[in-house]
Amino acid sequence: MSRRTVLAARTADEQPDTTEIRALAESAGHEVVAEHTQTRAADATYNLGRGKVDAVAESVDEHDARYVVVDNELTPSQFFAWTDRLPDGVEVRDRFRLVLDIFEARANTRRASLQVELARLEHELHRRREVQSHDDEYRWFPTHDPEGEWIREVKLRIDRVNTRLQELPAAGDETRERRHEAGFDFVALAGYTNAGKSTLLHRLADDLSLDDLGAGADDIAETANVEDRLFETLETTTRRCTVDGRRLLVSDTVGFIRDLPHDLVEAFRSTLVEAREADVVVLVADASKPVDALRERVDTVLDEVGDGPVVPVFNKADRVDAHELERKRDVLPDDLGEPVPISATERNGLDDLRERVVTALPAEDETFDLPHGGDTMGFVAWCHDHGAVESVEYGKRVQLTLRARPSVVEQARARAADLAEDTTDTADTSSDSRA
Repeated sequence: MSRRTVLAARTADEQPDTTEIRALAESAGHEVVAEHTQTRAADATYNLGRGKVDAVAESVDEHDARYVVVDNELTPSQFFAWTDRLPDGVEVRDRFRLVLDIFEARANTRRASLQVELARLEHELHRRREVQSHDDEYRWFPTHDPEGEWIREVKLRIDRVNTRLQELPAAGDETRERRHEAGFDFVALAGYTNAGKSTLLHRLADDLSLDDLGAGADDIAETANVEDRLFETLETTTRRCTVDGRRLLVSDTVGFIRDLPHDLVEAFRSTLVEAREADVVVLVADASKPVDALRERVDTVLDEVGDGPVVPVFNKADRVDAHELERKRDVLPDDLGEPVPISATERNGLDDLRERVVTALPAEDETFDLPHGGDTMGFVAWCHDHGAVESVEYGKRVQLTLRARPSVVEQARARAADLAEDTTDTADTSSDSRA
């Protein structure tokens, strides 16, 4: 079925940038055949001006289009006005409805499906209330009681979806705790769509199959999808990465977009749990964006990722010169430190990024003095598996220095103490035998 589509975009004080809305439309399966932009204040009837709407209608006829995508959020009355002006059978999508279409298509888990349904119902509730507030214009709307059965019906459906969401098992916390105990640190890549997060994940990841990750890791995705499609999945993609002996699980979180509708932000806030609970967040920003757009993107991401350590990254740094990079550094808060300039596609700057991430990870150092023996060799192997062995010396005794996350160092202390007790018990038994 043809999804030939005409785009329409309006902003109040600058030339509209249609790059993102075009990418969104294409991600939703639309073939963009024409676009129209306008710089002016919003029109009450159409959002865009009447003359521009007429031009869109002409393009629909000329290109035999079946859809119009408006890069603004339309009120119910504006939807009706657009539908009346366009040829019969042409469907209108505003920004919210387009993003919701994409989310609906990508929701491949029960939780994601319910979150999409919740966002759709919350939006429908807002729209029905708006229609009711204009009941002089919409005489057909039932107004026999203060709220209206039409609205109560949506609220009841919202309650049911919320109940189903609360009933879903929350196994994520247990999984994260188990992997922390196994020596994994969590790193989340956060940023806007098309900032290069998926490509960066692909560059950082170890070339390991699922079998190589060991027992209990069956839900770690094997590969990162690097196709240029927005919201390829609503679930996070996670890969293993080893840096300086530290074993990382790096997650590519759901991307942000400009003016992500409020209902979708609220419904999908739980998808950002990897970022809020990560040991380190890598904030990936597109260095080629204009300063104002870059600042807006950085601020939006920082508002959502929590208070943990953040390593700022300017990706696509190969597209701008050193002076431009220095000028754009000012968009970052001072406490974030210097951004790491990289090019994920060209593989530039990745070693610097790895170093910054490892430095930001929670870590402790501990040196152990142990006797020789099979159990000690097993302890050395365990340390290699769960952290970074800074040094190991084999003399009269074995001296090992471990650097790892604090919980792992605590486990190592307990294991070393058990080794010491076993040695004491063996020595006591030998003394008793000689006696």
